Amino acid sequence: MDHRLDLVADCSRCFGLCCVALAFEKSADFPIDKRAGEPCRNLQHDFGCGIHDRLREEGFRGSSVYDCFGAGQQVAQVTFAGVSWRDAPDTSAAMFAALPVMRQLHEMLWYLAEALALPAAAPLRPELEQARIATETFTLMDAEALLALDLPGHRADVDPLLQRTSQLVRDAHPGPERRGADLIGANLTKADLRGANLRGALLIAADLRGADLREADLIGADLRDADLGGADLTGSLFLTQTQVNSARGDARTRIPFVLARPAHWAG
Repeated sequence: MDHRLDLVADCSRCFGLCCVALAFEKSADFPIDKRAGEPCRNLQHDFGCGIHDRLREEGFRGSSVYDCFGAGQQVAQVTFAGVSWRDAPDTSAAMFAALPVMRQLHEMLWYLAEALALPAAAPLRPELEQARIATETFTLMDAEALLALDLPGHRADVDPLLQRTSQLVRDAHPGPERRGADLIGANLTKADLRGANLRGALLIAADLRGADLREADLIGADLRDADLGGADLTGSLFLTQTQVNSARGDARTRIPFVLARPAHWAG
């Protein structure tokens, strides 16, 4: 079983936290300014979004891209035991502050779950499992402990494991080393990027139509407006729903089974 499926956002079990806790400024991604802690004007009484099926048409592109890795329901149902910020206003500040911390922990759990499922990472499985258990333990802490957590310190322990996992997988199909590369707007049509190290690469508006991205490490890569039409991302490493949502694709684009095909993709 792929435990990343346990980290899929379930908005029905959340309290609209991303629609309240996060701030955004009027831009190409949002049509209005909103302060952190201020409910979005589209948040309904049942914590649903009044324009969920037309976010992009209404100018809320940023909202359509965001994914919390299931952190919203974890904060709502576990950290705060199912009592909403509306029912207990005195908890609101701590609840809203907990969301970004939990999201980072759940993102790490996403990567660790993927690493544990990779056959090539078998030599690292004990260390990866230990890191997963530690991370999961943090997600069960109360709000005070969660907010006091040394998140950068824990990430510093997890990241080398993920890098070693990536290397083990990519050793079978060595690809180009483009970590952190500035590839904004680059023409990478039909490029052979199998096994490439694209960690943190800037691929904004890059043309990746028909590119082979199998076993490519995409952790932290910026895929905003990248054209993935016909690209093959099956088996790509550490790809997230947010990255897929921010890109453009079509019916021919192949993505890992744990990710949902965005509604705005052509075809």
